[in-house]
Amino acid sequence: MERVYLISPRGFCAGVERAVATVEEALKAFGAPVYVKHEIVHNKVVCDGLRAKGATFVDEVSEIPEGSICIFSAHGIAPSVREDARKRRLTTIDATCPLVTKIHIEVGRFARQGMEIIYIGHRGHPEAIGVMGVRPDITHLIEAAGEVPGLSVKDPGKLVYLTQTTLSVSECAETIKALKERFPAIKPPPSSDICYATTNRQGAIKAAAASCDLILVVGSKNSSNSNRLVETARSCGISSYLVDGTNDIKGEWLEGKSRVGISAGASAPERVVQEIAAYLIRKGGKVETLEVVKESMKFTMPYELHNIQRERKVT
Repeated sequence: MERVYLISPRGFCAGVERAVATVEEALKAFGAPVYVKHEIVHNKVVCDGLRAKGATFVDEVSEIPEGSICIFSAHGIAPSVREDARKRRLTTIDATCPLVTKIHIEVGRFARQGMEIIYIGHRGHPEAIGVMGVRPDITHLIEAAGEVPGLSVKDPGKLVYLTQTTLSVSECAETIKALKERFPAIKPPPSSDICYATTNRQGAIKAAAASCDLILVVGSKNSSNSNRLVETARSCGISSYLVDGTNDIKGEWLEGKSRVGISAGASAPERVVQEIAAYLIRKGGKVETLEVVKESMKFTMPYELHNIQRERKVT
């Protein structure tokens, strides 16, 4: 092996940093257990680390003891979940990524304007479940261009499309093209719903592809954006695999490969990237950084976290 390229940007996005920090701060402030609706982010290493500190991940708020601290994951929730939490007298902290919250707000606004919504996303993904739960009566979910002919809408002149934040940019473009061909009057969102981190990481993979003959993407199997990075690399004709850590790397993947790139999904921790880089260095590779875009996005912490801390100090 000759080169190990650290592809940048990679790893934690601003929304993931905020969500993980929210759980950590809640544990420091209130002690264990702190309950989280769904995995806070889709990464096994991150969630296992938070479990060890006292976080408990649940599928339903009905599993959380009444009166407990409940954090909503970065993927967002349906309004019905918020109501269920209120009925159980849970103290809630919303760690939904602000870019996902933006889509929830868009659904509400377009609904008030009398529009129907075509939402492009992955069925069963928590982000899609949350968005669909805002106004399920007027929102249609499709995954790909092939589903467009089967859509049935009330008024083709009053349509808008929105998208899941973690989709493949190129794949989404095909679906949007099909929607525009069938519904020429369909409107786009005010700004792209695919998040900056997803776009940047996919763009970095494409830019790095010419320098690599293998790209390893750090991320868990249930991470949508990590899977899209693997697909992006393969679409460039480069061998690519998704790994949670060095134990997932198979020797045959490295056979005949001299230039290995490492990227990471938006929920994957940098320490795993460095562990994999060290593993490849031991095999003779020299590390270089391929930086395509520099990111500076930051999100403020959920206001509920500060409010709860202040209220508890007062009482």
